[in-house]
Amino acid sequence: MYDVFIADELPDALTKTSVYSIALKITPGAEHMRLLLVEDDLKIAFFITNGLKEAGFAVDHAQDGEDGLHMALHEPYDAAIIDCMLPKLDGLTLISRLRRQRVNTPVIILSARRSVEDRIKGLESGGDDYLTKPFAFSELLARVYALIRRATGAKETTRLEVGDLSLDLIKKEVMRGGKRIELQPREISLLEYLMRNAGRVVSKTMIMEHVWNYDFVPMTNVVESRICILREKIDKDFDPKLIHTIRGAGYVLKDHS
Repeated sequence: MYDVFIADELPDALTKTSVYSIALKITPGAEHMRLLLVEDDLKIAFFITNGLKEAGFAVDHAQDGEDGLHMALHEPYDAAIIDCMLPKLDGLTLISRLRRQRVNTPVIILSARRSVEDRIKGLESGGDDYLTKPFAFSELLARVYALIRRATGAKETTRLEVGDLSLDLIKKEVMRGGKRIELQPREISLLEYLMRNAGRVVSKTMIMEHVWNYDFVPMTNVVESRICILREKIDKDFDPKLIHTIRGAGYVLKDHS
């Protein structure tokens, strides 16, 4: 049985488990990528599916191992995320059968089992990566991108550019209009996140999880204050302005020129 999630039909307690709740522009490059998620926990599946779709991926979800195997054998996927403990057919057996059928779709294994032996067993079954629960969605997303890069041979960029703004990821050097801009380490991390998602609205929750690596606290204004500081340094003396507030949604970095 394949699942379609409709947020309005879910209880509040479930919708709050999702990091994202608004329609966002897709991340460049992800719009043509299709992922398979095999996860029997509906809360986790809803959380992952929403996040991946809002990152620009097309996502198919199977709730048990047999359906997951059928989908993976008959549909082309750029990557798969497969839970270990699944009804009907466990995740490691599913992966082993895929490899025996010469299906080389990159696979991230999700598991609550943390021991070295369990990780080795997962990788030896044919998995390409192993992520333990609980996990931050930002880490899962980063691993998906990394897995796809390795599978396609795509090179990781060392320089980000938006308009006349550039960030050297190796030297951590920021330039705008030929002028060097001094930023603190956290400000560089925030700018890098905005630039990697250029043209796409990112919520405060997404920023908190990715840049600060902890859950969003509704009463904190740390994101607003850091965005304000970043604007002072990046936009104040330059045109056009690059950092924009989208009321009720978050922030976007884009060049209107």
